[in-house]
Amino acid sequence: MHYCPYCGTAVREDEYYCVQCGKKLPSDIDARFKKKKQINKYWLLPLAATVIIIALIGLSQLILQNKTAQAKELYTEGEQELLDGNYDQAIQSLEKALEHKKGFKQASITLDYIYQAMDTEKTVQHAEELAGNKQFQDALSLLNQVENELNHYNGQAVNQLIDDIKSKHDSIKIEQLYDELDQEPNIDELKILLWDAESIGKDAEEITDTIRNEIIDYSFSKASELISEKQFTEAYLFVEDALKYAPDSEKLNSLKTTIDKERTTFETAQQQRIEQAMNIAQADQELNETNAIELTSSGIEIDNNGNLVVKGEVESVATIPIHSILVEYSLLGDNEKEILSNEVFVYPDTLYPDESGKFEFTHYDLNVKKEQMKLKVDKITWYTD
Repeated sequence: MHYCPYCGTAVREDEYYCVQCGKKLPSDIDARFKKKKQINKYWLLPLAATVIIIALIGLSQLILQNKTAQAKELYTEGEQELLDGNYDQAIQSLEKALEHKKGFKQASITLDYIYQAMDTEKTVQHAEELAGNKQFQDALSLLNQVENELNHYNGQAVNQLIDDIKSKHDSIKIEQLYDELDQEPNIDELKILLWDAESIGKDAEEITDTIRNEIIDYSFSKASELISEKQFTEAYLFVEDALKYAPDSEKLNSLKTTIDKERTTFETAQQQRIEQAMNIAQADQELNETNAIELTSSGIEIDNNGNLVVKGEVESVATIPIHSILVEYSLLGDNEKEILSNEVFVYPDTLYPDESGKFEFTHYDLNVKKEQMKLKVDKITWYTD
């Protein structure tokens, strides 16, 4: 097929004039047509190559997308197996995912984590063995170490494993607290144990209550002893300190009220005793100064030589020692007429409370019969220290 160079109408190869425009066709049209046809063949090769390349690229993309989809599907399967704790199946799925998609970073990280998790489980098991042998601190240190090693991983499975480790940590810590409680710790050690138990949280509520009750019982007993010894301030301070660890303890709060009442009662009684002692002291002073000596006996005798002898006995009713006791007396005759008066010291010189002393004096050259005489004790004096 030829084309008119003037109007572009298609003409046959054997025609010399254009049927459309009527112009004579050039004589070299066959040569130009062949050249144009040759030129068109040159354009077809790169076009075909381009189509083939595009087709290959599309096919490659399709294959790549298919592999990527399969890799993602395998990764999802592996992730679920990991969450279920099926490490072997998870490893198989993730390795296949990496075969389908080289450089699948998330699958590679998850695979590394699985191996880390498997090592972690072995470490946790070893920690449990240590705890069984009462090597609690070593066990807790191991768990802290593996937990720190997991901190650079993220995801639900990681969080789940870390929660399991923390739970195991708390469980071993509670075992340690029970073991230390069996050692009968003192009050200061109990306070530290209570702080450790409270830091664990709800899982340690039982042992927390046990430790707190021991603090309450010990503090109640100790404060009660102090109350019986009348050491009310010390008892009050002891209860106040215990209430810091058991503020809602009815037992301690009741004892605190009891201490206040007992202290008030004791102080009132003590004040009364002081007042009573002062009254007694004043009465004793009056007694010692005015009525310290009681005359128990007195009389007149005639000795073998016919002399008149005045005798008597006194008793100390004082509350302190008294000394230099002097008895003044008179001898009376008929009609109660005083014949003479005299004074004599009691012996011994010092009399202690409830002790007795005597006095005696002989009158010479007194020509009076005994029957005519009467003894009258006029006064007794003494000294106190």
